[in-house]
Amino acid sequence: MNAKLKLFLKFLGYACAIFVIFGPISSIVLWSLAQKWYWPHLFPQELGLFYWQKVLGGNIMHSLALSFYIAILVTLLTLLFTVPMSYLLARYKIPAKGLILTLFLLPQAFPQLPVFTNAMVLLYRWDLVGTMPGVVLIHLVGALVYSVWTLVSVFRSIPIALEEAAINVGASKLRVFFTIALPNAIPGIIAASLLVFLYSLDEFTGTLLIGSPFITTMPIYMYKTAMGYEMQVAAITALLLMLPGLLLLFLIEKYLKSQYLATFGRG
Repeated sequence: MNAKLKLFLKFLGYACAIFVIFGPISSIVLWSLAQKWYWPHLFPQELGLFYWQKVLGGNIMHSLALSFYIAILVTLLTLLFTVPMSYLLARYKIPAKGLILTLFLLPQAFPQLPVFTNAMVLLYRWDLVGTMPGVVLIHLVGALVYSVWTLVSVFRSIPIALEEAAINVGASKLRVFFTIALPNAIPGIIAASLLVFLYSLDEFTGTLLIGSPFITTMPIYMYKTAMGYEMQVAAITALLLMLPGLLLLFLIEKYLKSQYLATFGRG
């Protein structure tokens, strides 16, 4: 194949990838800056920061702070439950282990709406609908799935010979967990934390059913503004919700790479 043709096809592939990735984002950016944009014009007739000033001067920062607070709380609770549980599932012969792991997948095996609706019935009985604990619990329904399946794989990837060597020289199983398994699993735990945090930050259906109208997170705020046909406000909300996730992805990717390289170097 001609070298120029190869270069052209490579350039075309990059151009298509950039269009697919950044095309929808560019539309959101344009909507966030559009003060006038009417059909059939392809681009806004007037650009400005009017809607940015309107959003940042309103209640959106409260919703953003609330979303971060809930996501951090859900992440911490999820790790508290799933780190020891995943280690037990990865290392010990537990009866019906496959069934237990399958049960954690069930909330994702069905449409989210009926799952959250059934959970809402239970939370009504416990008087948790419209409360912060209720929203946190409904977020845990999906968060546990991501964390358990990720961390079981992480603990299985740690060579069991390291733990056996520590036990042979007199270390207890509890000490082996805290000094051998847990330090080696830190990159995987960080990855699971990132998945859970981003899931909770973007969770909409459960928050709408359980928290609305008293708990207004960023996705709920964006939904309400879009229902009011304020596309500019909805676009700004989407950007503010997307930026923390992108920042975390870049930071965690850099950290995980350094951690894995250090682990392989010790090996």
